[in-house]
Amino acid sequence: MNKIILTSLLAAAALAAAPVLAGKPITVKGSDTMVILGQRWAENYMIAHKGQVIMVTGGGSGTGIAALINGTTEVCQASRAMKQDEKLKLRDRYQTLGVEIPVAKDGLTIYVHSGSSLRELTMQQLRDIYLGTITNWSQVGGPDATIILYGRENSSGTYGFFKEHVLGGKDFSERVQTLPGTAAVVNAVAKDPNGIGYGGAAYAKGVRELAMKKAAASPAVLPTKEAVLAGTYPLSRDLYFYLRKAPAGETKKFVDWVLSAEGQKVAGDVGYFPLR
Repeated sequence: MNKIILTSLLAAAALAAAPVLAGKPITVKGSDTMVILGQRWAENYMIAHKGQVIMVTGGGSGTGIAALINGTTEVCQASRAMKQDEKLKLRDRYQTLGVEIPVAKDGLTIYVHSGSSLRELTMQQLRDIYLGTITNWSQVGGPDATIILYGRENSSGTYGFFKEHVLGGKDFSERVQTLPGTAAVVNAVAKDPNGIGYGGAAYAKGVRELAMKKAAASPAVLPTKEAVLAGTYPLSRDLYFYLRKAPAGETKKFVDWVLSAEGQKVAGDVGYFPLR
């Protein structure tokens, strides 16, 4: 057989065997809280939609929002709502305020060491701990030991949510040790009998979750699915996708799947909560 014909036949066979891409890759970037959820969504979706590529990276909600504004990601994952000044930057560049899509729910969880005798805190006690007003566990019913504070870096949406909803916008105590990612916070608290940290519910492995009270006379509530969906857990929050404009094409198919019963089940399997 002519070598040219044989080469052409082999090339055609290779093309036929190769997967057909459903479209250009969908890029998803942002929240470290959500990165394991985004990756699981992507994995499950790509199994069911052969050829579609979804690339998920973290870096923090602030990093994802910046990438959305500068055009280097199509979808931003955020564990906090976009700020007005961020929306205005989108408007100035793209003549749109962006599209906000709640995709799951979370109970921002307060972690202590698994051997801690503490079971609950009030929101005021938590606030005072992270402002540095309360510095010893004995002040909140624990042992006589200095409280060691762990938290997230300021590009984190979880950092922003905690600062707004727990600290009322005030600055964290200088004693807070900031760590790059919730997994690092959990790892630090798991090794520190006097530590306390915060982050997404899905990461609470090897640590104790504290029940939270809105006020001293309120019931203590753990971040369970029922409490988060009912809004009775004081630190319940939405997790978001942000896009520059309404999703279309393959991106819309992916977003619709995330919001479907199948996609919402994945959120529950990872350790977060479905929207309803």
